[in-house]
Amino acid sequence: MRHGKSGKTFGRNSALRKATVRDIAKATLLKGRIQTTLVKAKESRKLVDKLITFGKKGTLAAKRNAYAILCNHRLVSKLFDEIAPLFKNRQGGYTRVIRLAKNRRGDNATVAILELTEKAEVISEKKEKPKGKGIKVEKDDHSKVEKTTSLKGAEKEKPAKKKAENSKPSDKVKEKSSTKVARGIKKIFRKDTEK
Repeated sequence: MRHGKSGKTFGRNSALRKATVRDIAKATLLKGRIQTTLVKAKESRKLVDKLITFGKKGTLAAKRNAYAILCNHRLVSKLFDEIAPLFKNRQGGYTRVIRLAKNRRGDNATVAILELTEKAEVISEKKEKPKGKGIKVEKDDHSKVEKTTSLKGAEKEKPAKKKAENSKPSDKVKEKSSTKVARGIKKIFRKDTEK
């Protein structure tokens, strides 16, 4: 009989199963959206919802409970400061599982996307491009910039090209490989105080 045995086992023992679900929940909170198998997404969804509920409570005990699961101070602070306030008007359903049409190649597992239902607004500042024909662009004295005039008459900035010295392509390859080796050696002997 299967009394009191809830959840999927994933063919793992209990410690590995908990670690799998915890890692998927961490990734979901960090990225906001991950792709995994359908069964793992449905199991991890429970833990993500539980963590967001802790975040909505906002108490010290809730923070400690969340840290006991996540074991990452930065992720706990992100959960309480950024993610949980997005769900303040929601009573549940913090995540959604979207099944993808194609199965995974190799083992034919059903693939799904686990994502948060609310997302933070991304504010991007776009630089306005000058419009019109005859716009003059001033040349910077400190930078090497050439002006080019297009067919429409607007001037555009273009970085000045350096003239290559008389060198063979094989010389350039040797120089690049020698600098890579030198960088690798420097990393080996670098002191720990620089980090």
